Amino acid sequence: MKTASICTIGDEILIGQIVDTNSSHIARELNLLGIQVKYMTSIGDDRSRILSELGNCLDHTDIVIVTGGLGPTKDDITKDALRELSGAKGYRESAEQMAHIQRILGARGIPMIDTNRAQALVPDTCTVIPNTLGTAPCMAFYGLGAQGTSALYSLPGVPFEALGLLPAVMDDIRRHFSLESITHHTVVTFGIPESTLAKTIEPWEDALPGNIHLAYLPNPTIGVRLRLTQLGGQADFSPYLAQLQAILGDAIYGEGDDTLQVVIGRKLRAAGKTLALAESCTGGHLSELITSVPGCSDYYKGAVTSYSNEVKMKVLGVREETLLQFGAVSEACVREMAAGVLRALDTDYAVATSGIAGPGGGSPEKPVGTAWLAAAKKQPDGSVNVATECVRFASSRAVNIERFASHALDLLRRNL
Repeated sequence: MKTASICTIGDEILIGQIVDTNSSHIARELNLLGIQVKYMTSIGDDRSRILSELGNCLDHTDIVIVTGGLGPTKDDITKDALRELSGAKGYRESAEQMAHIQRILGARGIPMIDTNRAQALVPDTCTVIPNTLGTAPCMAFYGLGAQGTSALYSLPGVPFEALGLLPAVMDDIRRHFSLESITHHTVVTFGIPESTLAKTIEPWEDALPGNIHLAYLPNPTIGVRLRLTQLGGQADFSPYLAQLQAILGDAIYGEGDDTLQVVIGRKLRAAGKTLALAESCTGGHLSELITSVPGCSDYYKGAVTSYSNEVKMKVLGVREETLLQFGAVSEACVREMAAGVLRALDTDYAVATSGIAGPGGGSPEKPVGTAWLAAAKKQPDGSVNVATECVRFASSRAVNIERFASHALDLLRRNL
């Protein structure tokens, strides 16, 4: 099995000024090719460290992918380090990258200056993979490392440029390396904590063949993804997936990259139904999740962010006596919120949330992290059926809001 290292370069990553998202995307793409990522490292803007770390990675892995340090400023020193590392005698100009630089600058009305021209200069040992989204090219070097068989790909650090170059880089890797087949299948679950899930499916997992590996990938918003992986040969996961479905039932809600909002959108669109939201404690986060799905205008009408009791009463029709008797964070309140927004926006389904995200505002009866959730459905006779759920978490305000929103979506999913 071929191995790889992923290296990010730049002081801004080491001091926490920016978050490295490139590495996770690159690792995912390499894994899909059947390449094992052995090392993932960040290196500051220090020439000797860059040479040492990259040299070590080339000696111990077949492929090294580097992002960052290719800009026009003086702290961008990756290119010159790669010139030395690859044994280049000098630089040459990449005519194809220069053409892209001229096009990009011309479209922005920016005059060409020496630092822009310098970005088209590359070590004479490299093969250029043109970057059509930016001015710094991707540079590929072959025959490196202790065995003289390793390859290095140097990409810009700007995420949309790096990700835009990944398909071409992966194609180049396929051309230069003989790769083993690897097959993945992922199912997505919600509502069962990872530890409980692992215990529930332990006999099933223990009975998997030795060439199939199971990975748990938890996420508070998405749930727990269960990824089956087989190296080599033709993979048929269907018998194991059928067994898993029998164990977990509707806790499994999707496959692959599915999220709750994607699955909900798919169901609503297929049924020709519409959705509205009434948000209090989630403050618009539910709406953000729903509208992150392309084409959501087919089924999503809108939301009322009813943070105050006044809005709950005046816009959603929550009764004052409900608030006085039970409070805003109550089953009675979210029932009326959900039914109210469903009628106000004339939809088939509605979701409502009301809770205490924290850090303050809790009480012994309703501690911080408590939320009531409701999912309303219009019946054929015009009446409204409402399902409710109370959840309690003990996280930060931001994580509580995420969990309130995801559990509200799951309540809707289970009642679609």
